[in-house]
Amino acid sequence: MYQQNSSNSANSTKPPKLLDQVRDRLRVKHYALRTEHSYLRWIRQFILFNNKRHPIELGAAEIEAFLSYLAVERQVTPATQNQALSALLFLYKEVLAVDLPWLDGIVRAKPSRHLPVVLSTHEVRLLFDCIEQHTLQLVARLLYGTGMRLLEGLRLRVKDIDFSRNEIIIRDGKGSKDRVTVLPFSLKQELHTQVQKALAIHQQDLAAGAGRVWLPHALARKYPNAPVEPGWQYVFPADHLSVDPVSKQEGRHHIDSQRMQRVIKQAAKSAGIRKHVTPHVLRHSFATHLLEAGSDIRTVQELLGHSDVKTTQIYTHVLNRGPGGVLSPLDR
Repeated sequence: MYQQNSSNSANSTKPPKLLDQVRDRLRVKHYALRTEHSYLRWIRQFILFNNKRHPIELGAAEIEAFLSYLAVERQVTPATQNQALSALLFLYKEVLAVDLPWLDGIVRAKPSRHLPVVLSTHEVRLLFDCIEQHTLQLVARLLYGTGMRLLEGLRLRVKDIDFSRNEIIIRDGKGSKDRVTVLPFSLKQELHTQVQKALAIHQQDLAAGAGRVWLPHALARKYPNAPVEPGWQYVFPADHLSVDPVSKQEGRHHIDSQRMQRVIKQAAKSAGIRKHVTPHVLRHSFATHLLEAGSDIRTVQELLGHSDVKTTQIYTHVLNRGPGGVLSPLDR
C-alpha cells in the first residue's frame, strides 16, 4: 500500500490511484503542465507495455525492455527516449519512494546533435509578409527580434515589458530562470498598442464577471488580487475564455501555441521556403544574425538564457565565415 498526501484521499478509505499520486506529486514539485501530461502518458504506456502489472513489481530489466521497444520498434528520437526514462525515474523515486540501486545505472540515450535551421534575413521578411493576422505576425516578429522561445513570448505579461528601458523581462524560462532581453525599437509602438488592446479585453472580462489570469505556483494564494490586476495579464490574450485545468476557474489564457506553430508552418509554405520552419527557427535566426553582425558570443548567450556557452557556440557553425564563407577550389 502506498501513502500519498492528497486532499482527494482524505475523505476516502481507498488510496488514490497510481496516476493520481503521480499527478499530485508533480504539482507539489511545480512541474509544468506539459511535463505532467508527458510523464503521465509515458507511465501509462509503461504499465500497458508490461500487461498492466504494477510498477512496484517491475525492475531494471522491464525498464530497459521498454526503452529498447521505444528505440527499435517505435524508432523514437534519443530525446524522446530520455523523456520516457525521466518519467519512470520520477515514478520510482518521487512517488513509490523506492530506493533501488539500479535506477542510477540505467543508461540514457546519447542525444543527437544537429545543426540548427536558420533563415536568411530575406527569408525572414518573406515569412512575416505571409502571416496575414496582425497579432500573430507581431508574435513572430517578437520571437525573431528578442530570441524568445515560443511559450516565453506567448506567456509575456504586461508588467514585464519595460518601455522606458527598452527591455523585456522573461520570467520563469527554461530551467525556471529569469532573464532580460532587448525590446526591439521597431516593435515598440506596436507592442504598446497590443498592451492597450489586451487591457481593454481584460476590462471587458472583468465587467462580465471573469478577468482572472493563471498565476504560477502559489502566487494566486499569496497575492489574491493579482490574477485580476492589469500588470499580470497576458500581452497576447486568447480569443475566448477557457477553464484552467488545475484550478478549474474560468479565465483568459494566452494565444494557443499550436495555433502559432500552424501559422508559421503555413507562412513558410506560402513564402516558398523549403526549410523545415518552426517558431523555434526564429530564435536560431536571432542568434545567428547577431553573431554575423559582430555581437559577442557571451552577450548572445545571456540573451538566449543558455547556462553554458557551448550551447551558444553551435550557432558559429552556421555563420557565413564558416563553411559558407569558404571559396571552393572550383570557383578559383
